[in-house]
Amino acid sequence: MWAVIPVKDLAGAKQRLAPVLAPKERQELFLAMLEDVLAALVTTSSLDGIAMITRDANARAMARQVGAEVISEDKNDGQTAAVNFGIAQLMSRGVSMILQVPADVPLALPSEFEKAITIHRAVITPAVTIVPARDQQGSNCVLCSPPNALPLRFGNNSFYPHLDAAHRLGIQPTILPLSGLGLDIDTPDDLTELLARSGNTRAQTYLTESGIAARLSEKQISV
Repeated sequence: MWAVIPVKDLAGAKQRLAPVLAPKERQELFLAMLEDVLAALVTTSSLDGIAMITRDANARAMARQVGAEVISEDKNDGQTAAVNFGIAQLMSRGVSMILQVPADVPLALPSEFEKAITIHRAVITPAVTIVPARDQQGSNCVLCSPPNALPLRFGNNSFYPHLDAAHRLGIQPTILPLSGLGLDIDTPDDLTELLARSGNTRAQTYLTESGIAARLSEKQISV
C-alpha cells in the first residue's frame, strides 16, 4: 500500500480562504497542514511508501526531509490529474494498492490511516474505500486496489460521484467516516472547526502563534 499525496503550486493555495487570510498566510497554513499530514503518514507502519506528486520546491523539500518520494509533474493541472499521474507511475512499478490523501487534513491520525488500510485489505479486489469529508461532499481519503479500480475525480463535490462511479463498475465501496480525516480545511468555517478541536497540530499552532486565531475570534464576536 502506497500513499499518494498531490500538492499544487503554493501560489494558488487555499483561495477559498481569501476572505479571511492574506496570500502569505494561506501559503504558510498550507505548509503547516502538509507537514501534519506527512507526519501522520510516515508513522503509519502499514504503508510501503509515500509518493508526493508536485512540482513545488517547498513541498518537494518537505517530502524529502521525511523520506517520501517525489514524483514531479510537468505542469500543475490540479488534484485529479496529479493523483492519476502518480497512480500510473506507481502501477508501472507493480504497486497494487494506493491510499490517496490531500494535504489539507491536518487532524488526520496514523491510527485512522491504519484503520482504513486494515478495513480495505479485508475486502476482495477490486475494492474501494472512501473516507468522506464531514459534510459528505468531498472524498478526503480514497483507497483503491488495484490503484486504478476507480476513475478518481476530485472537486468540491466528489463523494457521491465516486460512489456512483464505483456502483457502475460493480464495486460496493466501503464508506468509513473518521473524525480527523473528515475535516479538510477549505473555508473560514473549516478554520473555526479546526480551532475548536482539541490538539496541537502544526496547523493549529500556526493559527494561534500567528495571531490568526485571535483575529478570527474577534471577527466572530463583532458579528
